[in-house]
Amino acid sequence: MAKIIIYYSQGGTTDLIAKTLAKNLNADLLRIHDLKDREGFKNRIFSSINAFREVKTDIVPPNVDLSGYDTVYFGTPTWSGNPTPAILTIIDRCDLRGKDVVLFATMDSSRGETNIERLERKVKLRGARVIQSFTIATKDKSPQKLVYDTEAIIEMKDLKMY
Repeated sequence: MAKIIIYYSQGGTTDLIAKTLAKNLNADLLRIHDLKDREGFKNRIFSSINAFREVKTDIVPPNVDLSGYDTVYFGTPTWSGNPTPAILTIIDRCDLRGKDVVLFATMDSSRGETNIERLERKVKLRGARVIQSFTIATKDKSPQKLVYDTEAIIEMKDLKMY
């Protein structure tokens, strides 16, 4: 069964989680890049508002062909309890009919479950079946601890079987 992990990462934490998943699950990896400037205090406030309103953004790559994959992972940071505009944009552009999907969200503090709920609604509307989901709290954790936590989730959720 072919797997791909599609994710957005701004600060690098979600990138580390996605790479750990890919390595342990023998999955392909695709990072989505948002072409809008999201750095700085003012831009982060507008980014959180965009995430809440599900405003689409310009991304690279603009589309993904998932025809060769059985299982698709989508990963995103949590912005004010919401998925990022970049990940929402790519989900809206994917044909997910008949795909098994695993969702994951990183979060500094809380509200990752709200993020997952919004992602789940989104992918189901695109024809996917959500088979698993998880959140990872990242605040004040070393890279080694994040890798350890990710590997523990892989075992706990039995992600190698998908």
